[in-house]
Amino acid sequence: MNHVGQSFDEFLQEEGIYEKVQLNALKKTLAHQIKTMMEEQGIRKAEMATRMKTSRSSLERLLNEEAYNVTIATISKAATVLGKRIELSLVEKNMS
Repeated sequence: MNHVGQSFDEFLQEEGIYEKVQLNALKKTLAHQIKTMMEEQGIRKAEMATRMKTSRSSLERLLNEEAYNVTIATISKAATVLGKRIELSLVEKNMS
């Protein structure tokens, strides 16, 4: 296969891993943002879980960059505790 002149997105699509890579990047970014905000606000994990009214294991899944089984409700609870809100939308695929 010759990938010269091909965009990175096109390469990932051709390899059949585009969606997985996008999901991985999104989850890592989200986990990093939440961890950073918790640190900035001085919120420990136990306190965060209590304020979210969730279990510590649910919070650990949210903060784990490799765990994808996190609900929108859990993300929303974390955002609320951190004084934020989430925005979620469907957009057209970029088929460059």
